[in-house]
Amino acid sequence: MLAEVKRIDHWGIVAGVIKDLDIAKLINEEIGTDIQEILTTGDVVAGMIINGLGFASRPLMLSPQFFENKALNLLIKPGVRAEHFNRHRIGRALDVISKFGAEKLFHLVALSACATEGVNTRFAHADTTSYSLTGAYDSKEIDKNGEVIEQAINITYGYSKENRPDLKQIIQEMVTSQDGGIPFATKTLSGNASDSKILRERAEALMNEFDRSGSRGLVADSKLYSKETASTLNKINFITRVPSTIKLERETIIKALMQNDDWQVISDGYKCQEFYVNCYEIEDQRWLVFYSTQAYERSKKTLEKNVKKEEEKIQKELLSLHARSFGCEGDANKELELIAKKWKYHDVDKSSISEIKHYTARGRPTANAFHETRYKIQAKFIFSQTAFDQALDQDSCFILATNFSQKSLSAVETLTAYKGQDFTEKGFAFLKKDEFFTSSLNLEKPGRIEALLMIMVLSLLIYSIAQRRLRKKLETHNQAIPNQLKKPVKNPTMRWIFQLFEGVNFIIIKINNAEKAFVEGFNDLRQKIINLLGGHAVKIYHEAWSKG
Repeated sequence: MLAEVKRIDHWGIVAGVIKDLDIAKLINEEIGTDIQEILTTGDVVAGMIINGLGFASRPLMLSPQFFENKALNLLIKPGVRAEHFNRHRIGRALDVISKFGAEKLFHLVALSACATEGVNTRFAHADTTSYSLTGAYDSKEIDKNGEVIEQAINITYGYSKENRPDLKQIIQEMVTSQDGGIPFATKTLSGNASDSKILRERAEALMNEFDRSGSRGLVADSKLYSKETASTLNKINFITRVPSTIKLERETIIKALMQNDDWQVISDGYKCQEFYVNCYEIEDQRWLVFYSTQAYERSKKTLEKNVKKEEEKIQKELLSLHARSFGCEGDANKELELIAKKWKYHDVDKSSISEIKHYTARGRPTANAFHETRYKIQAKFIFSQTAFDQALDQDSCFILATNFSQKSLSAVETLTAYKGQDFTEKGFAFLKKDEFFTSSLNLEKPGRIEALLMIMVLSLLIYSIAQRRLRKKLETHNQAIPNQLKKPVKNPTMRWIFQLFEGVNFIIIKINNAEKAFVEGFNDLRQKIINLLGGHAVKIYHEAWSKG
């Protein structure tokens, strides 16, 4: 009797969702297949997604090592072996994707996935991030005929969000849905591209693409709102935060605070006032001033720290001022005014000036000795509760600008749509985890890096769809899953679900010429999760388990 043990763990869930969405099939239909290759490009991408969501922190060159103990017949297709995922095959697949267009391919696959899952893409949330890279990169590549191939992206120095100005970088743009944070557009740009410029130049193009996905509005942070973007914003539907650097923003908040009776409570912890303003000649725009109790508590702590810092600074400034002398009283008072003008949360409480005589001759001065009169100033400061309260009220408010009408989008809906921006930020945080593919970005060709980044976002898409599907099923069936503290929850993270599936193995027992296959380590909780997820995951786990 021979027993062969292959791991399935949570990869059966990942593979099941990949198969449900026909990821490999769609990629092969767009890119084509090579009959000489055992693995199609779609198979390679599926394998890379499984590898990426294995959180094993292995570079691409060690993919065969990752797959050597996995049930590839179930996860990919029959006949696939670990050594098929060698770096040469992966490199060729990345080259093919780069040649076809990574951005184009992702958009096609993602829109199909969103349609299959019924994802609501009414609002598109756009943001950017950067990846720091080591090594030397050339923006030019020589083909087999000796001709220069210009690369779409330039790996170079730029403003580093990771505080590594010594490293070259690339910029990635990603767009996610408000419904589940599903990414459905991504683009890689050169390392010296400006965040603001990207959103300004891409806004109209993004909305043209989103027309096919049913999106009606672009949601972004304050980088989108500027004088340079005004012409674009007049052509699209948008929701964006108004930058605090705009003078009218502060004036509008002050106006709202003065009209204290006009606040409308819209949800727990939020109240709102609406204004129609003329800023940058953007047509039909509404400014919604939101007051947040959560922002109030955060701002209060920050301001209290700032008050203490300013107090320490003032003490040093006045100590230095007290040691100086001036030619006249006016100069002394003027210097105090200049210092106090910079104080935000304190005022001058008291001040006094004293005369000091400086004699030119040495020794004890006579009654008629010549002297110069100098002046010294003493001052005390006091905390300004009024200034503190005003700053606290202002910092507790923010403004969202939109050109959606009141009828088509209420204040609550506007706020909810904007909060979905958090999905994109969390998506980037997911992609940058140390155990993900980030360590593999140091490839030789910029085109391969672009393709790899696209596959990383595809991995996020699979993860997000699986999480969204499970949460919706739990809500629909009024069921729950125990979290890490054994408490029932209806919104578990997929990362926790993956951990719950550790120790699930696919076992093949051979006795003479007969084989028996079954899944080891399956239990009622795992069966419940798989039944809720449905689709191909059931075939990978449940059917084999039933046979056992």
